Amino acid sequence: MIPAQFDYVAPTTLAEAIAALGAAGEDAKILAGGQSLIPVLRLRLAFPTTLIDLSRVSELRGVGEDGDVLVIGAMTKHSDVIEDPLVRQYAALLSEATSTVADPAVRHRGTFGGALAHADPAGDLAAVALALDAELVAEGPGGRRTIAAKDFFVDYLETSLSPDEILAAVRIPKLTGDWGVRYEKFNRVAQAWAIVGVATAVRTEGGSIAEARIGLTNMGSTPVRPHSVEAALVGASTREQVVAAAASAADGTNPPSDLGAKADYRQHLARVLTARAVSQAAGITS
Repeated sequence: MIPAQFDYVAPTTLAEAIAALGAAGEDAKILAGGQSLIPVLRLRLAFPTTLIDLSRVSELRGVGEDGDVLVIGAMTKHSDVIEDPLVRQYAALLSEATSTVADPAVRHRGTFGGALAHADPAGDLAAVALALDAELVAEGPGGRRTIAAKDFFVDYLETSLSPDEILAAVRIPKLTGDWGVRYEKFNRVAQAWAIVGVATAVRTEGGSIAEARIGLTNMGSTPVRPHSVEAALVGASTREQVVAAAASAADGTNPPSDLGAKADYRQHLARVLTARAVSQAAGITS
């Protein structure tokens, strides 16, 4: 199908983009990589009056450091995130999870910030941002504000961004020390959305888990952080202990029932994949 008619604006600076968004009003849409928005436009499930294309805003691309924090521009492509040496060194979980996103064509066009702002709970990267205690930097007419990942995802396809704000960057605290990471993803076919995904970062000391961070994909209308599992994992050193801690991974979740899987099956997968991801991240084999 052909999208409905809209005005097109291609700013070259973030300030120009914010001004264009303010002038266009609430019926405007931001175009990042377009891998989610363009199909929606073609199906006429969205009718923006103005499309603001950020592809020429170079200040929104790239990976840098700010002390003990990585700063990733919202328009940084997935393929660049995967290959970036700073990401691989200090946020390897993000690199690993991003490598599972869709297919190479999408990863060379889609953007990190675009995926987070789209806020699809079946998307892989929101759970990673949650597990890594990321902060999302929004820019608008009132200036800049920083939003914790736990507060950024509000509901299905909904974030705490105001209509006149643009996601500019993502700040991720560096993982330093003896951390292991793993992203476990279950899907029916390659390149499909995750039926369930588990993002895990585990720090070990003396052969036991000292700290665990976990984010669950597609277990509700927003990504889920199972804090009870994280607490139960501290001190675990055997596979049996990890499985016991992971048994509560689905507690309090509200996963969807759809053509991909029923809710109870997703809850089963969350428990199994959490145990698997933690064991691999921690190097626990027995």
